[in-house]
Amino acid sequence: MPTAAFIVNRNRVRHFARLNRRSAAAAGARGWEIEFLETRSADAGDGATRQAIAAGARLVFAVGGDGTVRACAEALAGTQVPLAIVPRGTANLVANALGIPSSLGPALAVGFGQHQRRIDLAVAEGITFAAMAGIGLDAAVVGGTAAGLKGAAGWLGYAASGVRRLAGAPVHFEIRLDGGDPMDRYARSVVVGNVGLLPGGFVLLPDARPDDGLLDVGILAPAGPFGWPRVAWRVLTRSRHDDAVLERYQARRVEIAAGTRLPREADGELIGASASLTVALAPDGLLVRVPETRRRRRRAGSVAKGLGEQGPERARREPPPGIGADEFVGVFADHGRDGRASPVAVMHEHREGCCRSPGRRHGR
Repeated sequence: MPTAAFIVNRNRVRHFARLNRRSAAAAGARGWEIEFLETRSADAGDGATRQAIAAGARLVFAVGGDGTVRACAEALAGTQVPLAIVPRGTANLVANALGIPSSLGPALAVGFGQHQRRIDLAVAEGITFAAMAGIGLDAAVVGGTAAGLKGAAGWLGYAASGVRRLAGAPVHFEIRLDGGDPMDRYARSVVVGNVGLLPGGFVLLPDARPDDGLLDVGILAPAGPFGWPRVAWRVLTRSRHDDAVLERYQARRVEIAAGTRLPREADGELIGASASLTVALAPDGLLVRVPETRRRRRRAGSVAKGLGEQGPERARREPPPGIGADEFVGVFADHGRDGRASPVAVMHEHREGCCRSPGRRHGR
């Protein structure tokens, strides 16, 4: 009987006995055994997942928030072991983007189901993530939101922290997309997303898809008394209109240099302050269980942005071939899996040229 490992962030689970009981019932009904590996932090999920894989687990459940999903995804990247998600976090950005139910029973049904697909991952300074990374205000909000507030108020905890930080001076950023010419901007934050959602389900990057072979970039530069209201209106209405207060681009490699040291985050976890952030795409990096209606999404071209004579335009194009699963696994086998380096970082180093191909810049 195959084994499914449950990586459980106990800080995110209030009724552990109920989770254990219902998970065991769902697994037994479908011919699975289960093993519970408890953690007390999101980052600890990486080691627990590697332990489960080494013990022969054929399926891994991430029970927690985006930080737990990120850690499990890093360990599973490039393997044939699928990830299932039981959302128990504040934002649950990856689960929401994939249509995974928030209720325990339906989430378990999806995890033990037969429908799965590969999604992209990304690497920010050697750290694998699945949803979004950023530098500037967004990371300051993450760092300034107390764990107790997130647990009690959910995504409203982030909102409260953000309101307190709206006032502030913009910072100079130099942004390069796919090795192209630098873009100089004065902004409050630059985010790079594999998915386009914010906590609360609001859409910042409406063209972002987790399996489209592209990263979506958002530059937030509100100015004056109406700057933030304009940004908020765009997000609330899912508007694709861009101007100086909110610009969005697509690329496979994003290099950001700031005029000063700023906080940085990846999937809701701080990754240390710095004056730079580099993010690279790792296509088809993760096999994930999804609801039946979302198990496949054909890569039929993605919306890219450029600047034409009339201003910003949108053009269709076919993305270049991604990295196949066989090659993905083979590269990791060649490099070993000793846990000291992110497997996606190894893949990126192996195929860095795919992110630097000429003519892939979608900036202005």
